[in-house]
Amino acid sequence: MEKSLAITTFAVFKNAGPSTVDKPTIEKKTRSEEDLDLPWQVVVHNDPVNLMSYVTMVFQRVFGYPREKAERHMLEVHHNGRSILWSGMRERAELYVQQLHGYLLLATLEKVG
Repeated sequence: MEKSLAITTFAVFKNAGPSTVDKPTIEKKTRSEEDLDLPWQVVVHNDPVNLMSYVTMVFQRVFGYPREKAERHMLEVHHNGRSILWSGMRERAELYVQQLHGYLLLATLEKVG
């Protein structure tokens, strides 16, 4: 009984699916030298919605800042309307901006210069 089951299963799988595989399409995503130049900066902007303690906590979680540094940036945002939280390679800066958006903070990516 087991032998016929195995043969039956093989026969079903042998005839299943396409016999050829399509060649995958390769898409190239290139960035200009300007996009790759350093540095890019992550800027957070003031908003009237989030509590100062919440903003401080987000800076600690996203950037790993100690409480004192996170509070300094939070106060800079509160008093000046914006604070540059980080600068460096564009790809990482984009990730930080996305993370800040995930916490519902208004953040942008800006090229230095």
